[in-house]
Parts: sequence; structure tokens; C-alpha cells
Amino acid sequence: MAITVDSVRPRALALGNAATITWRNLLGYVRVPQAIFFASLQPVMFVLLFRYVFGGAIARALPEGVTYADYMMPGAYTIGLAFGATATAVGLAADLKSGLLERFRALPMARSAVLAGRTSADFLRNVFVFAWMTGLGYLVGFRIDEGFWRYLAAGLVVLAFAFAMSWVFCLVGLVASSPETANIVAFPVLFPLGFVSSALVPTSTMPGPLEAFAAHQPVSYTADAVRALLFGGETLTPVLGSLAWTAGILAVFGPLAVRRYRKATPS
Repeated sequence: MAITVDSVRPRALALGNAATITWRNLLGYVRVPQAIFFASLQPVMFVLLFRYVFGGAIARALPEGVTYADYMMPGAYTIGLAFGATATAVGLAADLKSGLLERFRALPMARSAVLAGRTSADFLRNVFVFAWMTGLGYLVGFRIDEGFWRYLAAGLVVLAFAFAMSWVFCLVGLVASSPETANIVAFPVLFPLGFVSSALVPTSTMPGPLEAFAAHQPVSYTADAVRALLFGGETLTPVLGSLAWTAGILAVFGPLAVRRYRKATPS
């Protein structure tokens, strides 16, 4: 099918609108520095808690020669960035409650721009958090074995997964009646995925049914993919598994969030 000027203009308009909303949300982080502070604080709590409180006990279950700092950091990346996606739900719920989304609907702008701008801003925030966590990891003994390009690939895998989770929390934010409700609803979604996984402990230490669940859920695939990219070993299966989960989450929750947005902001 030929691409015409009329078909290109709406796409360019949508991209421009999404970029404007992304910038608006990034300015919100700059003007409310507490948001960046708490986005940075949560990963610090994960890293320090598991490294120094639980790490001594968990390290006994690891293969010989593997330090807990190296085992833990890929999981901390995955959980930390996924938990950061709750900001998407809280931010959208706040905009919906304030009536801002209805005002956006009254403007001559693409309907997709609000959700795309919110998730894009949160993706860029996660780039900062990922770099910050790397520096923190080095302070507690984490070291990268496979070089910069594999580290970059690991970052892209975990950032893509966190981006997909942002769309899950777009839906949560649009369904919730308030920012407080959105925050409360987010944690029962994330806790089973985050902690019943291979992110922070080997799944071999879990009872049979939990081990089966942990081995086949998206956080485990993503943490294992990051671990393989950073430290070597079987890489293809966990990376493809993580990317498949990421694509599946986007394919399901992206359209659901857009549909809910249309219902939540009637014209």
C-alpha cells in the first residue's frame, strides 16, 4: 500500500504530541525532585537489604565461585525497574482525578499521545535508575564479566520489560479511583512476580509448585537473561523468553489501556 502525505501527517502529529507529553512528564520530575529521590531510594533499599541482610544465607545455595552481589544485581535491576512502573499508575490516576485527561481530550491532539507520553517519560526515568543502580552495585561488590556491549544489551532487555510493565500500570491507573488506590493495587500485582522468581534467590530452593511458577514467569526470564548477558552461560533461551513475555504484555495491555483511556475520558 502506498504511503501518502495524508497518511504520514497523522503519524507525525501523534509522535509530536507524544513527545510533548513526554517532556511535560519529565518536567514534572524536575519540578518535584522528591519523585526522583524516591525512584532512586527504592532500588537502594532492595540492594542493601538483600546484599547485607539476606545475602549471607542465600549465598550458600549458589554455585561455587558465584558471589551473591553478582547473582543479586540482575534481579535487583528487574524488580527495581518493574516496581518503578507503579509511578505510571499513580501519575495517570492523579491526572484522571484532577480532570487533566478530559482537558487533553478537548485539545486537537492524538488520543495515543497521553499514554505514550507517560510510558516514554517513565522509560527515560528508568534509564537513569538503571545507571544509578549500576554504580550502587559496584559499591557492594558487583562486577560485570562480559564487557560494555553485553551490559548495554542487558540494560535494553530489562528496560524493555519495565516499559511493558508500564502499560500494565497504565491500565491500573485508569481503572483506579484515586492515586492512593492505584498505589495499593500495584503491589499485589508485583510482589508475587518479584519475589516468587529467580531474581533474588535460586528457584531450586523453592517447593515444587512455587519452583514451577517461578521458572516460567516474566521476572525470572528477564533476571536470567540479564544474568546471562552480564556473566556468560546459556543466553538465547532466557533472552528470547524475556522478549516474548515483553511483547506479549505489550500486545495485551497496550490495547486494553488505550480502550480504557477512551472510556475514562468520554468526549
